[in-house]
Amino acid sequence: MTFPRRRVLAVGAAALLAVTACGAGDRDLASGDLGQRSGSVSTPKLEPLGRLGAPDGELKLVAWAGYAEDGSTDETVDWVTPFEKDSGCQVDVRTATTSEEMLDLMESGEYDVASASGDVSLELIESGAVEPLNVDLVPHYTEVFDGLKRQPWNSVKGVEYGVPHGRAANVMMYRTDQVKPVPDSWSLVFDQDSPYQGKITAYDSPMYIADAALYLMKTQPELGITNPYALDEDQLEAATDLLKQQNANIGDYWDDYLK
Repeated sequence: MTFPRRRVLAVGAAALLAVTACGAGDRDLASGDLGQRSGSVSTPKLEPLGRLGAPDGELKLVAWAGYAEDGSTDETVDWVTPFEKDSGCQVDVRTATTSEEMLDLMESGEYDVASASGDVSLELIESGAVEPLNVDLVPHYTEVFDGLKRQPWNSVKGVEYGVPHGRAANVMMYRTDQVKPVPDSWSLVFDQDSPYQGKITAYDSPMYIADAALYLMKTQPELGITNPYALDEDQLEAATDLLKQQNANIGDYWDDYLK
């Protein structure tokens, strides 16, 4: 018996999920008792799987660099091959360098799973590119940290669309032989009088607006920012103005994790 291919979303603060299969769903998405709403997002009337079907024998996924290593980057780092041997399922990994690329690839309908970040997860959900998740079919889902589940970026009206796997950290990297004293603030990156003008690189993504907003939460509390991902018009303008000012400090922007 064959089953149609399902498309699944993996999300978190950064993101990941997996699984293809199909079958008739048995959860009522219209139920009003499923918990929190995710803004004004509307979703197609899609139902989660009621049971797992026969495996397709192939899994096509879109992932960030380093999320699904198969030994080709470093032969000692290989998670895909053991999975293929254990499951009999062949894995085809497409590495995406930006959220926009991941969105386009998933909306093409050619892929089963995306390790999407929260900046595009709701767009994938609303477009119907991904389907609701029956968490009862996901082994060990109950062991996922509760604070990551049913969040505004991975669920709508309490219905999960992905398995969150953890929070990501934004890390300041610097040359210890050049940057002295040791930084204790992000002011070296954002302030217009930074002594490292032209020698700074920053993330080339709309999500970087949140970094600016987080900095403003501490340096300009009068703006009243409490959530760097939910800004009013004045707060958004202040964050984008800070990024425009920061542009003078930037020697290069990056969007490729290997870079």
